[in-house]
Amino acid sequence: MTIRLPRFEGTLVLEDGRHLGFAEYGPRSGRPLLWFHGTPGARRQIAPAAREAAHELDVRLIAVERPGIGDSTPHCYAALIDWAADIAWLCDALGIERFAVSGLSGGGPYALACAHEMPDRVVAAAVLGGLAPAAGPEAVPGGVSTLTRLMGPLFEYTRAPLDPFMRTLIRVLEPLADQAMDLFASMMPPGDRRVFADPAIREMFQKDLLHGSRQHMQAMFLDAILFGREWGFLLSDIDVPIHLWCGDADNLVPLAHGEQMARRIPNAVLRVRPEEGHLGGLGASREIFDALLADWPEEVKDPTGEPVETGRAHAGP
Repeated sequence: MTIRLPRFEGTLVLEDGRHLGFAEYGPRSGRPLLWFHGTPGARRQIAPAAREAAHELDVRLIAVERPGIGDSTPHCYAALIDWAADIAWLCDALGIERFAVSGLSGGGPYALACAHEMPDRVVAAAVLGGLAPAAGPEAVPGGVSTLTRLMGPLFEYTRAPLDPFMRTLIRVLEPLADQAMDLFASMMPPGDRRVFADPAIREMFQKDLLHGSRQHMQAMFLDAILFGREWGFLLSDIDVPIHLWCGDADNLVPLAHGEQMARRIPNAVLRVRPEEGHLGGLGASREIFDALLADWPEEVKDPTGEPVETGRAHAGP
């Protein structure tokens, strides 16, 4: 299978001079969906099926690189909630008013931050194997959350010197990429091993990591720092529809994280994927797109021919 390349790749200069890298898939005229990659990951961490579905379903799929990967300037936010301001700036620059968001694994908390901060702009959000808070009143223990609380403070001091080491390591290990992926897959549950058995998925992960680490490789450490802190908002204060996908065999982010978020977020739907691991959501691209598009506001034309939003369709379980 030939993996469809991005339609467009670019870099936005933010108000404070930092850069934010992004890539677009699907038609430019489609309904905008912002995709936040996992940890580690970059703007090409888009499953081949999602790239195809974007074209088939008229979705403008925009993958945004977090600070410290690809073309995005390394930057440590005071709290995870600050990501939403950068996304608002990006959407303003791209002429996007209403949009959906989706986050894979480590991208999940960033999707929730946007849903909390921009309820008038975010139509709905999808979280695929995403972490629950590791600190604060809504903290959920287990999985990588414990590790982020322990390692986050250390990475505050070591992320910069680790950057060139990690980029060099990726280049040195490039000829052994298949063996390294096999080793990682061997430590994962059967559902994830099935994901990594797909040659197109393997190619996507490998090329994304190589492309994303050309300039920076700090994002994974910056994620760990922010995940170990309070996020700056409460799940219980999120007003927009949230769709959660979790594998019941996930050994990195236990199902308890998704269950707790579903209880806390007022308008949340939890979909449990039986016998799936951490990356099962990569195989549910069409289901994810359909759920988000079902929440998209309907439009009618006013007497001048301009579109007018009339409400939001109901998203079923």
